[in-house]
Amino acid sequence: MPVILPPTKAPTLTELLDDIAESRALVSSVLAGTKHSPDARIRGIGPLRSASADELSFVVSNKFKDELAITDACAVILPPGMQAIAPAYAQIVCDQPYLLYALIARWFDVKRQPTIQPGCHASAVIDETANVDPTAVIGPHVVIGAHTTVGAHVHILAGCVVGSNCEIGANSILYPNVTLYDNTRMGARCILHAGVVLGADGFGFAPNPMLAKGAWGKIAQLGGVRIGDDVEIGANTTIDRGALEDTVIGNGVKLDNQIMVGHNCQIGDHTAMAACVGVAGSTKIGKRCIIGGAAMFSGHISITDDVQISGGTAITSSIETPGRYTGVMPSGPHAQWQRNAAVLGKLSDLRKRVRQLERNPDEIE
Repeated sequence: MPVILPPTKAPTLTELLDDIAESRALVSSVLAGTKHSPDARIRGIGPLRSASADELSFVVSNKFKDELAITDACAVILPPGMQAIAPAYAQIVCDQPYLLYALIARWFDVKRQPTIQPGCHASAVIDETANVDPTAVIGPHVVIGAHTTVGAHVHILAGCVVGSNCEIGANSILYPNVTLYDNTRMGARCILHAGVVLGADGFGFAPNPMLAKGAWGKIAQLGGVRIGDDVEIGANTTIDRGALEDTVIGNGVKLDNQIMVGHNCQIGDHTAMAACVGVAGSTKIGKRCIIGGAAMFSGHISITDDVQISGGTAITSSIETPGRYTGVMPSGPHAQWQRNAAVLGKLSDLRKRVRQLERNPDEIE
């Protein structure tokens, strides 16, 4: 169901846009419709097909013009050039309709949240040396370790465990059952969804034949994890602490659910990763990269800024040139896929034969 505010709290379109400071730089014009004006009350956001007469909707391209023509929404965010398709509703003309939709959706999300009074739940266990800002919200069964600092207006919800010597920046949210190991530092306005684990041991082992043939000796992980400002980390994502230096996640990074980031990795500002990406230890990923779901990165490689990786791609060596990289073999009927895979397995032999023929063209029949 879409977000719905009670009529007493519903803003007019003009009031809504005035309350979102960023909208002033995005909106080209606001036009009244034949049925609806900018003074109509907006109680929520809905998709074009099912939006009601007290909801706002949006469209990003001509691909959705048929739905745009039949929507019942009282107002629609749309790009320039689409105003004449269905003039019944109020129109917010915007070069970046998807971004404006995101800002308005966030506005409604904040308005629908219940007011939570600051303070610590009686069941929380907080070390006497921890510094918790009085405006913070500490939920049931939260544990906070020694010498940890919790900033202003932070929400740490039920069942979270925060170790010693940690820092949590102002206005950050830790959803239930997040775990921060010792020496984890995160900036302001971060969002950690349920089950996130920051600072677990990196996968570091050295062969130790003194224990037994094939045995492994554990390498102590002495670093921490450092998270920038405005980072969002999805449910059950894990980021290991460094062996000697910190694992570092830059400002504005967005990580989806069930991502694994190994020890000593660095991820640059504003990089985004979809679900199930795996990043092996000591890999450096640049700024503004976009990583598709289930992509895999070998360890000890470097990815430059502004790289896009398609979903399911395995990156085994460094990338020094910006651009899009793909390494996925298309699926197909199993028998055909087996034949294609068998051919790929013979490419090296074919290459040798081609090189021989290039050196001895007289052998070509």
